[in-house]
Amino acid sequence: MDLVLIRHPAPAVDAGVCYGSSDVPLLDAAGASAQALAERLAELDAPPPQALWTSPLQRCAQVAAPLAQHWRCAYHVDARLQEIDFGSWERKRWDAIDRAALDAWAADLQHARAHGGESVAQFTTRVGQWFDGLTAVGSSDEHVSHCHVVTHAGVMRALASLALGVPLQTALGWPLGMAAIAWLRREGTSGAWRLVHWNA
Repeated sequence: MDLVLIRHPAPAVDAGVCYGSSDVPLLDAAGASAQALAERLAELDAPPPQALWTSPLQRCAQVAAPLAQHWRCAYHVDARLQEIDFGSWERKRWDAIDRAALDAWAADLQHARAHGGESVAQFTTRVGQWFDGLTAVGSSDEHVSHCHVVTHAGVMRALASLALGVPLQTALGWPLGMAAIAWLRREGTSGAWRLVHWNA
């Protein structure tokens, strides 16, 4: 199974603003961004997907729709692929958030919820539920042996952590640009995942 993860292109948000689960628009035209992504994936020799999943947030879904049309593949919107919900911190500048609250969150990254949104543990659980469902289907249905996902940096890191068995804290340190591509492959005999490309 090939799982190709695509980070959404740049959103129309000022630098330094927390926008996790906020439904912010794309900075550039979705169609042109989708075409550029399709060309890059072709250059990487990524297999075309049998199915494409997307976060419902417009910065992902508006790119996923023309990609699905381009590949003529099944298209699924799933809320479990949304970025983490930062609660009361959403749409605030990071440097305007109370320093003590940020420090408390960093000190207990898995479980702290100073913002009232999701903890990292809650976030990774919901992403993991989607991943478990995908791998269960992929084990029994050859028609989803290749799938693409248009989603967010946090989701991509969580999925890489789950698939590769690396700590999330490690994956959080991996660079991941806007419109970046990460390609994971599960070997047929062993069932183990390996990383083909990261931040391509």
